[in-house]
Amino acid sequence: MKHEWILDVLADLEAFAQANDLNALAEQLDETRLFAASEIVLASDMAGLVVNGDDASPRTHSRSTRASTRA
Repeated sequence: MKHEWILDVLADLEAFAQANDLNALAEQLDETRLFAASEIVLASDMAGLVVNGDDASPRTHSRSTRASTRA
């Protein structure tokens, strides 16, 4: 994934905050890192979808489906 580097940056910031007794900041950075990880996964999943207008859903068509719609 092309955005994973941000997770390393957030982990480094969290470690700095912990080392310098900035506990509330460290906790917030931990939550932010988890949020970022989930958003990266979601963005990765969305990249595989075909967008059709406002509908973003996976498109799969079998030959039998196409043949039955032509009849």
